Amino acid sequence: MILPTAYLPPRSYFEAMMREPATIEQMETFEKQTFRNRCTIMSKVESQKSKAIILTVPVKKVEHKQLTRDIEISYQSRWQHQHWISLVSAYQHTPYFRYFADYLQPFYEREYRWLLDLNDELNATIVSLLRKERPQIDEWRMANGERRTQDWSGQIWTDKHPWQTEVSILDTLFDERY
Repeated sequence: MILPTAYLPPRSYFEAMMREPATIEQMETFEKQTFRNRCTIMSKVESQKSKAIILTVPVKKVEHKQLTRDIEISYQSRWQHQHWISLVSAYQHTPYFRYFADYLQPFYEREYRWLLDLNDELNATIVSLLRKERPQIDEWRMANGERRTQDWSGQIWTDKHPWQTEVSILDTLFDERY
């Protein structure tokens, strides 16, 4: 199976990747404003009810029909700091954030030249975390009094956060037993 590169893609991307061996397409023409360099996370902060947050990895000027493998990340803004602060703000109160945050934080401290390298290494780390044994945290759920149900896509529904399409795998990783 051939998949495009993706920055913190949704659960469906990882389900496809883990179902059968996948090759990441490097020779495609880079499409702007796609999941190749952006993702959607859900704010778990009560004051920001149902707020979807879009995180975008800035890239250097893209020429017409530039290949994905040739896309360079821009560091003119402090995007890594902004992304990490957004992730902490959105997920710090979720059950598994403290177990997995240390694996992800280095991606927001190291500079990568190529978007493809960032995405490949980040997604490989997420796959290994998805396979990791998780501690039981039923006490956390009861203490926080959350009423939860799960839909077919694996996204968590609570009385605070309505369903959003294609949210990042982080929503699943930090907040769900799967």
